[in-house]
Amino acid sequence: MFRNVKFIIFMILLSLSVSGCVSVNSNQKQNLYDGGVFRTNDQGTTWQQKVLISSVKGAPGSFGGLNLASMANDPSDVDTFYFGSVNNGLFYTYDGAESWQTAKSLGLKTIHSIAVDEKEHCNIFVGAGNRIYKTKDCSRSWQEIYYDNETTAVIDSLVVDHYDNNNVYAAISRGDLIKSYDGGENWQTLNRFGDRIKQVIIDPNDSRIVYVVTTNKGVFRSMDGGATWLVMEVLNETLKAEELGIDIRDFLLVDGQPGTIFLATYYGLLRSMDAGESWDNIELILPSTKATINAITINPQDLNQIFYVTNTTFYRSSDGGQTWSTLKLPSTRAGVELFTNPKQPNIMYLGVK
Repeated sequence: MFRNVKFIIFMILLSLSVSGCVSVNSNQKQNLYDGGVFRTNDQGTTWQQKVLISSVKGAPGSFGGLNLASMANDPSDVDTFYFGSVNNGLFYTYDGAESWQTAKSLGLKTIHSIAVDEKEHCNIFVGAGNRIYKTKDCSRSWQEIYYDNETTAVIDSLVVDHYDNNNVYAAISRGDLIKSYDGGENWQTLNRFGDRIKQVIIDPNDSRIVYVVTTNKGVFRSMDGGATWLVMEVLNETLKAEELGIDIRDFLLVDGQPGTIFLATYYGLLRSMDAGESWDNIELILPSTKATINAITINPQDLNQIFYVTNTTFYRSSDGGQTWSTLKLPSTRAGVELFTNPKQPNIMYLGVK
C-alpha cells in the first residue's frame, strides 16, 4: 500500500514538472549567478562578468552567485581590487578582475568595509560585524585588532590616511567615529555623531581634511584630522532647496582637483568646485522622485564625463550632465558600486547586489 502511494506521488510530481508548474525557467537559473563584479572596457557600452577564482587544481571556481557588501581598490595599483561579499568572506584580484583569490584565513563573513594602505599595500583592513581585522602580508593571515563591546554593532566604514598611514579611521554603526594613531593597535573615540555613518572620506589632496556622511544629519567636515567637526550647512540648504532629500548615496572627491566634490543622493546629483561653499545641481533625465541613484564615478581626466547606476540602469554623460545616455545593467541585481581606472578611464568596474 505504502509503495503505491509513493508511486502515485512520484507520477503527480513528474507530470507537474513536465507541464512547467514546478520547473525553474532559464532566466531564474541565470539570475542565480549574475552577481559579483562586472568590467567594461568601453565606458559601459558592453560589460563582462569577472568572477573566476583561480585554482591550482582543476577548473577555476566562481563567486558569480554572491552579493556585494563592500568594495575597495588599492590606491597604489589600479588593477588591485577587493570584493567584500555577503556571508562569504573576502575576494581579491591583482590583474584587473581577470582572476580572483579568496582570503581563506578570514573565513566566511560579511565584509561590511575595506581599506587599503596606500603606502604599504599589503596592509589591508576589513570590518566584519563588530570587529576589525588587519593583514600585513597581503591576505595570507589576518589578526583581529578591534572588538566592539556592542555585539550588534557594525563597522560601516574604514579608511587609512594616505599621508600618515598610522592614522586609521573606523565608523561604528551607532554613530561613533574612532581613530587609531598607531596602525590599528589602539583606538580612541573622535566624535559621537548621534546618527549612523555611511561613509568616511579622506581628501586625496589633503589628508587633514576628513568628511563624514551620516544617514540623517548630512555631511560633517574636519579640517584638522578629526579633532573638530562642523556640519556642511550650505550643502544641507542646497539639498533642501533642490528637493533632493538627505539620503546621500555617494560622496566623491577628485585626486589632483582640490575642492572638487561630486555627491549623489537617492534623488539627484550635485557638484561643488569650491570645497562645498556652493553647489550646482546636475540635471538628470528622470524627475528627482524617480532617480534612485546608488553610486557615482567620474573620469578623473575629464570631469565632464559623469557616470551613475541605479537598480536597473547605467547612466553616462560626456558634457557635464547636460545630456545622458542610458544602458541596461548586465545583471538583474542592483548596481551598488562603480569604479573608474584613473589611468585608463574607459575601464570601469561595477559591483552588484
